[in-house]
Amino acid sequence: MSLLVRNTPNDVYRRVELDARIGGSDPRQLVTLCYEQLIGSLGTALHADERGDNNKKSEGLTRAMSSVTALQLGVSGDASIAGALRHLYEATRKSLLDSVLNFDAGAIRTIRQDYIDILRAMNGAQSH
Repeated sequence: MSLLVRNTPNDVYRRVELDARIGGSDPRQLVTLCYEQLIGSLGTALHADERGDNNKKSEGLTRAMSSVTALQLGVSGDASIAGALRHLYEATRKSLLDSVLNFDAGAIRTIRQDYIDILRAMNGAQSH
């Protein structure tokens, strides 16, 4: 009960929406969902940093780390793409951890844009 008390109605709605999307997703959709969550969380952290809101910045970084962890756990196999993804996710994780102690807005913006570009490429490849 105390967890629900700390959450805003928007937080609860977002969680219910996320749970519904996860429940009906195939692996590609789950990756897309993780990318969307990562991009949004990094955006939250950047916006909070601009406002000087350390709590929201920390919350955004924490959610971003959760997304990266889910992505890392989803990589399987030994194909070259799997190795490249492992490297990408580990580099992202390291940058996020570094930003917990010393927030680097430029690095976070770059990471966010990289994942936006990857997501666009994935969606473009899917539609062809």
